[in-house]
Amino acid sequence: MSDKPEYKTLCKTSVGVELSEQECQVLAGIMGTRTLHNNELLIKEGEADNTLFILTDGKLAVTGNVLGNEIVVYTMKVGECAGTRAFVDRTPRKATLRSVGDSTVYTLKPEAFESLLESHPVIVYKVMRALFRITHTNLMRMNQESQELANYITKTRGRY
Repeated sequence: MSDKPEYKTLCKTSVGVELSEQECQVLAGIMGTRTLHNNELLIKEGEADNTLFILTDGKLAVTGNVLGNEIVVYTMKVGECAGTRAFVDRTPRKATLRSVGDSTVYTLKPEAFESLLESHPVIVYKVMRALFRITHTNLMRMNQESQELANYITKTRGRY
């Protein structure tokens, strides 16, 4: 990790969208930055690291292991975050994240985030609400994709 995150960039992400500039400054102050090169591994499935990652430049491939092969299940775009489950639940990673081209991520450790509980509880509340919203959006997308696959298999609700 190197330089500190730019708070104005953080304000434009899915985590910072509801925060004021001052709140983004506080949050950015406890975060780190990581720069990745093409195909560089950010985190591997099964690792115990529970850092939250916010993509601020480039793309990240979210991959899973299927029958011994690494399969891309989603490509993250700027502003999106990864690791919400591991961040909140402190459980091992369920996916691998790998850079597609050069990319930059902001990092947030749970311990650093929890340091804001007493001094900035509104920031903690807003970030947790954002994480819930992100998780809910991901679940809705997965449900829609599952329904489309079921429709394709059963040849219903559309022309296949």
